[in-house]
Amino acid sequence: MDDTSHYPVRGRNRTVFGTIGALIALGALFIAWRASGAGEDGPGAGAQAAPPPPEVSVAPVVERRVRQWDDFTGRVEAVESVELRPRVSGYVERVVFEEGQEVRKGDLLFVIDPRSYRAEFDRATAELARARSEAQLARSQDERAQALLAAKAASREESDARHAAVAQTLAAVRAAEAALARARLDLGFTEVRAPISGRAGRALITAGNLAQADATLLTTIVSLDPMYVYFEGDEQVYLRYLELAKRGARRASGNPVRVGLANEAGFPHAGVLDFLDNRIDPGTGTIRARALVPNPDHTLTPGLFARVQMEGGTELAALLIDDKAVLTDQDRKYVYVLGPGNTAVRKDVVLGRSADGLRVVREGLAAGDRVIVNGVQKVFFAGMPVAPQAVAMGTRVSAAPKAAAGAGAN
Repeated sequence: MDDTSHYPVRGRNRTVFGTIGALIALGALFIAWRASGAGEDGPGAGAQAAPPPPEVSVAPVVERRVRQWDDFTGRVEAVESVELRPRVSGYVERVVFEEGQEVRKGDLLFVIDPRSYRAEFDRATAELARARSEAQLARSQDERAQALLAAKAASREESDARHAAVAQTLAAVRAAEAALARARLDLGFTEVRAPISGRAGRALITAGNLAQADATLLTTIVSLDPMYVYFEGDEQVYLRYLELAKRGARRASGNPVRVGLANEAGFPHAGVLDFLDNRIDPGTGTIRARALVPNPDHTLTPGLFARVQMEGGTELAALLIDDKAVLTDQDRKYVYVLGPGNTAVRKDVVLGRSADGLRVVREGLAAGDRVIVNGVQKVFFAGMPVAPQAVAMGTRVSAAPKAAAGAGAN
């Protein structure tokens, strides 16, 4: 039997493969036909409509002369702070004040059992009376001895002894007076009074407990008005301010400072710089400064975090934008401005310090540029179409902006 018997098998394989290829081609034609929308509501009915451009707010760059402010972070501290300790030892008899209340200088806060100190005061009073009586007797005896010596009825030795007794009794009087003064002080120290005006803390010891002189902490008091705000600046800031002071552009102290708390918008508390440390910390490369801030309503409390701004130099012309418009790409800062055909155009910028609630732009923008401020997170790439609405720079937008007809048309 020869090999020609295999030929029919090959023919059948070719037939199967051809059928499969035809089916694949028909499937592809059917998919293309369905995608074209034929056979439904008409051509293009299956295609999805393109989404509308996102709504954004655009604001023109602000041009004006400003005084720049440097930003720092700091902490509020009391001008005066006292850890109240007793001057005498004894058992606490009464706690007179309410914890956390404001007290005036001289107000009674604690009473230590005064009985033993009153007894010592009475004893010292009696001892002084005895010493004074002895001194009076010694003076009388000395006067008689002097008269007898003049009449040659007494010896010089007896007269000198009487005179020395007077000196001794006078010294005893002075010692008794000092002891009485000390007893009076100790008796007065049994009433522990506020050494400064301010707010008292909690009572760290209660009635019936033993308080040791100069050791037991009774409470703390901090002054309330004015307050200190301590903050630190780096070497570059220090050197720049030093150069400005040399040129007469600013004073060495008394420069304006603005302070804002964590829950406050802006910087509502005004003060002045009143202290600059005499050395830069080599470990951190910073120098410590202090502002004195009035606190008539007692809003500032020791320990609060504070945002601090200090006037940074002379007045200059500047371009300003809102910080909300600034985006970050690794080590670069950039903004989107409104370009031709209402498209978003990226511009890299170099920023300066803050001024009047806005940010100074040193490089990257020009006068007349309209910057996307609100809704910038909706812009995914440069050249993306947007629906702009014109607002003023620094305007707070609480709802999504509405596109104005023809807004931003070029």
